Amino acid sequence: MDFVTLGGNVLGIIPLGDIVLYVTPFNLFLFAVLLGFTALIAVSQPETQIEATFNNFQNNEVKVGEKEFRQRRFLSVICGLASAGAMITGDLFNFTLFMALVGILNIGIVSAVKQTTVLNSAFNYGLIAMMCSLPLFGGAAIILASTGTLSLQLLSQMPTNPMVIFGAVLMLLGILGESGIAPFFASKAEMFRTPGSPFIVIIHLSSLFIIVRAVEILLLVLW
Repeated sequence: MDFVTLGGNVLGIIPLGDIVLYVTPFNLFLFAVLLGFTALIAVSQPETQIEATFNNFQNNEVKVGEKEFRQRRFLSVICGLASAGAMITGDLFNFTLFMALVGILNIGIVSAVKQTTVLNSAFNYGLIAMMCSLPLFGGAAIILASTGTLSLQLLSQMPTNPMVIFGAVLMLLGILGESGIAPFFASKAEMFRTPGSPFIVIIHLSSLFIIVRAVEILLLVLW
């Protein structure tokens, strides 16, 4: 399947050595939306979470401290930029690098939270992300070894073979684990309970957009 079928006409190609950026209406839309959300997160203030208590009528306010606020905002902005980069990269290996970076930043965004359940969830997600990085990068390496290129533009024009299919299946397994979706979603769900929105939103948003982009890439490689 070619670029025109999936994302519309190619508006431009920017070769940067091994990194090849290409722009279609589909990828440009994803890129612009992520940049817009990143800009909103950069200028937003964290909310104050209200927790109800049992056996009395008092509520507890959970606020984000100034130091923690700065850390989360910085990591959220970097996460948004990494996710936006994954939307327009035309190199399969760089897509896996952006994806691994997003997984690391997702853990960093909640690393300063003083809640045991959130930290346990982040730890479990980190373990799964590290284990799934092997099939993620291994699948890209197999595709490179069997085709001689990581350019999505060239891969979309090549016929598939069993090794490419095997590499794509490994990449899919790695993508599922790195994104924290089914069947690995349980390791990431508790992370959303931490205070600090809108910074927590970028964790969910980056995973959604990465999955959409991954589906496009797998269709380009396999179809």
